[in-house]
Amino acid sequence: MRSTSTSVMTGLIFTFALVLTGSLLTAVLLSFTNLRESSLPYFTYVINVLGLLVGGFITGRKCGGRGWYYGGITGLFYFLFVILIGYLGLDTPLSLKTLFYLIGAFVLAAIGGMFGVNTSSNRR
Repeated sequence: MRSTSTSVMTGLIFTFALVLTGSLLTAVLLSFTNLRESSLPYFTYVINVLGLLVGGFITGRKCGGRGWYYGGITGLFYFLFVILIGYLGLDTPLSLKTLFYLIGAFVLAAIGGMFGVNTSSNRR
């Protein structure tokens, strides 16, 4: 059985890898197709939702128990990292909308964690 910190880090790595891959794929699509930049927010939301679900799933599967909790922690760490980049790098202010994104990241990763723990072979 893996430690919970290793499981959360594995989920975070998968989340970042999926988001990076999705972002690169979106950039290629924008460059080489007729896709307009006005559709970019939709791609961003879909990529982040999939990344959070998969990251939570991986975390829940590796932990083997309390999938919603550890998946949610994965979502919180991902969100905090993104907000840190936005705040420090792009001078994005914090607002009430930020709180809704935080809750959304927690819930999405927690849902992924619930599904992941149910596919785990080492349930607690």
